[in-house]
Amino acid sequence: MPQIDTSKVSRWDLHGREYVVHIRRTGLQRTIRCATCGWRTGARFLPWLKAQEHLTRAHQATVDPSNRRVPSAGPPVPDH
Repeated sequence: MPQIDTSKVSRWDLHGREYVVHIRRTGLQRTIRCATCGWRTGARFLPWLKAQEHLTRAHQATVDPSNRRVPSAGPPVPDH
C-alpha cells in the first residue's frame, strides 16, 4: 500500500487574503489542488514550484506568510 503524505503552500495577496494550494503525494505521483478556485493538476517534479506559480498567476498572491518581517521602528534616538 503506498504511503500518502500531504503538505500545503500558502501565500497572501496585497489585500491580506490567504490562498492555499494542497499537495498530496501518493507514491511518486503528486496531486496539486487549489483550495480557493478548485484548480488541480498532477506533478512528479517540483510540485511546490507549480503551486507557487499558480498562486502568483491566478490569484496575484505573492506574499509568503512564513517569511514575516517585523517593520523597524525607525532610526535609534541618541541619549542626552
